[in-house]
Amino acid sequence: MRDEGEQLDEVVYLEEEEARRIRRSMADWEFINKQPARIREALKYYIERGDIRLAARLAGLALEEFRELLRRARIPVVV
Repeated sequence: MRDEGEQLDEVVYLEEEEARRIRRSMADWEFINKQPARIREALKYYIERGDIRLAARLAGLALEEFRELLRRARIPVVV
């Protein structure tokens, strides 16, 4: 029998994977691929990792500017 910590780890992993799947499927990849390299890679980082603050820093944008970019790229903020 698995302990509670392992069960929690598995639940968190599954939730993160589902969020990643949602972000990937809803993203406007045509828009993303037309962005300058720094912005494009920051958007991809956010899609894969979900860390909006680090992704904004990687893009060189303020958090609100990056959130607007996410809206334009149709990438949902999944929590």
